[in-house]
Amino acid sequence: MYTTAGILDLHQRTHVSIQGVLDHLATLPEEALHREVEGFSYPTLALQVHHYLAAERYWFGVMRGEIRLDDDETEHTTVDALRALRAEIAERSAEQLGGYTDEELSAPRSMTQWNGTTVDLAPAHVAIRTQVHAYQHHGEIASMLRLLSHGFPSGLDFPIR
Repeated sequence: MYTTAGILDLHQRTHVSIQGVLDHLATLPEEALHREVEGFSYPTLALQVHHYLAAERYWFGVMRGEIRLDDDETEHTTVDALRALRAEIAERSAEQLGGYTDEELSAPRSMTQWNGTTVDLAPAHVAIRTQVHAYQHHGEIASMLRLLSHGFPSGLDFPIR
């Protein structure tokens, strides 16, 4: 069984890492955030960050019975805008997680996705998936930065302290 405290801890640590990535991106020239890098499904650094933040918002909405597909990446083109989006999503997600009992968090229940497909999912699994997804994109961001001749600092993976 998953615990609410454990999933909240995972969520908080992931958002510390996301904030670190954003802090690093803030050291780059703004044009570097929007330079397209071939070979990535989200071809810019800004789009990478927006995508995984919007995915967290979407999946937490699915857990609430809401389908939210209206996030517009053109409204979040600066590091400051992405920071504000991260803070908003992190706060709402943490509040939602804090409202589950351990039993509710661990018990699969029917959820409807954007295409109308209904699946049985445990809220804990959905929450964990969003956090793992962020690290997948951190890897892509690290690769993109290297291809753009910018470094990716160590210590931006899952914080263990």
